[in-house]
Amino acid sequence: MQRVFYAARGFDRISRVYLQDARRGYLRWGADGKVRQLDELNPHLSHEETTPAVNGMRIGAPVERLDLATVTKVSQAISGEIVLRKLIDTLMRTAIEQAGAERGLLILLHAGEPRIEAEATTVTDALLVKVNEQPVTPIALPESVLHFVLRVRENVILEDAAAEPSFAKDPYILERKARSILCLPLITQGKLIGVLYLENNLAPGTFSAGRSSVLKMLASQAATALENSRLYGEVQQREAKIRRLLDANLIGIFISRGTGEIIEANQAFLGMVGYDREDLLAGRVNSLDLTPPEWLESTLDARTEAKRTGAVQQFEKEYIRKDGSRVPVLIGLAVFDERHDQGVGFVLDLTERRRAEAEARESERRYRETLIGLAHANRITTMGQLAASIAHEVNQPIAAISSNAGAGLHWLGAQPPNLEEVGQTFGLIIRDSMRAGNVIRRIRALMNKAPMQTELLAIDEVILEVLALVRVELAKHDVWVQTRLPEALPLVRADRVQVRQVILNLITNAIEAMSEINEGDRELLISARTDDSNYVLITFRDTGPGLDPNSADRVFEAFYTTKSDGMGMGLAICHSIIEAHGGRMWAGANHPRGAVFQFSIPIAQEGVDRSQ
Repeated sequence: MQRVFYAARGFDRISRVYLQDARRGYLRWGADGKVRQLDELNPHLSHEETTPAVNGMRIGAPVERLDLATVTKVSQAISGEIVLRKLIDTLMRTAIEQAGAERGLLILLHAGEPRIEAEATTVTDALLVKVNEQPVTPIALPESVLHFVLRVRENVILEDAAAEPSFAKDPYILERKARSILCLPLITQGKLIGVLYLENNLAPGTFSAGRSSVLKMLASQAATALENSRLYGEVQQREAKIRRLLDANLIGIFISRGTGEIIEANQAFLGMVGYDREDLLAGRVNSLDLTPPEWLESTLDARTEAKRTGAVQQFEKEYIRKDGSRVPVLIGLAVFDERHDQGVGFVLDLTERRRAEAEARESERRYRETLIGLAHANRITTMGQLAASIAHEVNQPIAAISSNAGAGLHWLGAQPPNLEEVGQTFGLIIRDSMRAGNVIRRIRALMNKAPMQTELLAIDEVILEVLALVRVELAKHDVWVQTRLPEALPLVRADRVQVRQVILNLITNAIEAMSEINEGDRELLISARTDDSNYVLITFRDTGPGLDPNSADRVFEAFYTTKSDGMGMGLAICHSIIEAHGGRMWAGANHPRGAVFQFSIPIAQEGVDRSQ
């Protein structure tokens, strides 16, 4: 109406502007019949709608009327492909054909950087498409044109690139004498994903408005198709990774619904529970049905936790196999989405681990029995070496008892009987019998074959007990013993028999070593103290021949011995006993001569203060 208003009053230019706006509006709406009617009544309108060129360059050329068959063909060719490689091949062939180009490049952005994804070239009558990612270089295309399109996000048509002042100095254009160039941005949902570059160096002005219109539509379709293909490829890659994980059978994996029905599982999981794929497809495998009653509550709690947080830490349970047997497993759960109607489980069969643990426990039990047996044998061997000392220890009180009994009879036979002397004699007999009993008890405890029975011990008292037992041996070999045992030494928690055995073994070894020397004093210094790590440290220093520096680190190895008649088990057993108590044992050289053997035992928490 406004056009008619202005036309009736002689304002032809304003009337023509309104008529052009009306034609563009009908064109955008798709009212092709109305556009043809306007063109028939006003032939000048179709000529006035061409895009102006500035110095042979057109930027942002509008979409002209397209042939419906061409549009449909191009659209189907591009949107019909979802595999990226095939899509790129179809895109490049369609672009070259529709534009009449000699060469084309597809440039896609990778992490914001442009890279050439594919190149299409015409060779005689053939069209070759090479899909091969490579960097953008000045010898591949005019970088100035590419960066301009990336920056302004508008398509650029150069009718004669060598004559275009803005790009004529580009190295590619100078070297190749480039003529017709068309560069279109690939944009989908406002996101720039790449650029389509086309060129024809045979003639200028090759890329007409009609061809560019098809190519603009092609670029729009291609951008969407490329993005969809990329997303499709990512989904395929993720699915392939999941499938490889399932098929790897490294661990059992299953996918289940909220009802517990397992809808997918790998062979590793099916093998664990004794089912096959036919059972799975028939819906006969349900994670809740596989769970024993005593494990059901904890399993349901884990599923609830997974639904609430999206995942749950791994936990142990059992499954009932198809044959009714059970399999111990370690399982972890996770859900897929916010609806939490499906989840995935990762299952590790613990059968071998349980078997290994049982074998380890049995091996440990046999080791302990062997250790106790060897320790017992070592005690017997040591007692054989101390037989003379034991006999002397027992014979002394027995001889005294016999002598005092004779004296008692003598005093009873006197006239009158001397009862006072008799009473004193009986007291001596009782004292000597208790002395003999103590000797027997110490020997029995030493030879007792029993497992570790810990108690609170005063190490200094145990040392003195052992010294009393070997007193005769020390005197026999002229060994002088000195002790440095502080008062109120903290208590340790240990097995009295085993600790006594360690101390006895170290003392008898020192006696034997010093008995080999003919010169110098035979001295044994035994000391005890606490260190900075809450341990009681016991040290044995002798003045014997010492240790061979080349073999000092082997003295605690089983069956290693420097004695011609030794078994090589004494120090090895001592070392094992101390380690079993949480301590450590080591040896070194004494100065100026001899050897030093030391061991440490942790202080008992309840025995830190002996004065309490």
